[in-house]
Amino acid sequence: MGDGHAPGRSEQEDRLGAEWETHRPAVFGVAYRLLGSVADAEDVAQDVWLRAAGSDLREVEDLRAWLVTVAARRSYDILKSARSRREAYVGPWLPEPLLTGPDASEPVLVDESVGAAMMLVMEELSPPERVAFVLHDVFAFEFGRIAEVLDVSVPAARQLASRARRRVAKAKQSPSQATKAERERVLATFRAAYESGDLAGLVRLLHPDAVYVTDGGGKVSAARKLIHGGERIAEVMVRVGHQWRPDRIDLVEVGGELGLVFRRDGSVYSVDTVQITDGLITAYRRVLNPDKLSRV
Repeated sequence: MGDGHAPGRSEQEDRLGAEWETHRPAVFGVAYRLLGSVADAEDVAQDVWLRAAGSDLREVEDLRAWLVTVAARRSYDILKSARSRREAYVGPWLPEPLLTGPDASEPVLVDESVGAAMMLVMEELSPPERVAFVLHDVFAFEFGRIAEVLDVSVPAARQLASRARRRVAKAKQSPSQATKAERERVLATFRAAYESGDLAGLVRLLHPDAVYVTDGGGKVSAARKLIHGGERIAEVMVRVGHQWRPDRIDLVEVGGELGLVFRRDGSVYSVDTVQITDGLITAYRRVLNPDKLSRV
């Protein structure tokens, strides 16, 4: 009687067990960049682990590439079906906050592609464009492998990535972003003004043409349309601050950039990220949807 294990099974299990934690950030990373959801990315990572554990990996030379490819295929399937859900989403949609840096619960691959601004840009790409862009420009995959994931020809995969790159570059045509020190200064000043209800102080920090985006997902009270104008935004923030006064506001790294986490009654109330240009906040994005805050 055999032991029920295929030849080489123990060696495969040893290899996967030894290398999984090294490669998991890449598996999670490609899924998060494609889906904009921590929960979905965690589900994909679990699916990839189960697929790997049940597969014969003896002839797999590059395990990282194999795992990321499986994650990309699974994410692509989810991404295509998610379009209808996004269209039915209540109010503005923002990516689920991804804690990075010392606040992250586990290692995360961080670059500008996980920032809120870039995630919103990629949200405007078609699913094939997004996959081609992420796999080629972020993970340096060859177009032959990308073509297999998308089930298209190599020239078509190259064209998808090129088209996505042009759209991303066009969307990024703006003044240089704030340095880490400037971002910390602006957010610390903003926090002090918010906590004291200093309307004039908030107005001074907001660009006259700033935009305020809130994602409540229909689960909590939130503006379902964008709010424009620094003074208008400041007025709304002061009113909300008086109504829902936070117990604590922490400066936390979110998507590779410093943001704010608002806590009330021992729970996370919102995660806020900003775009800063020339020392002024030009975009303020607030995630309030509790489904997107459960992992913060």
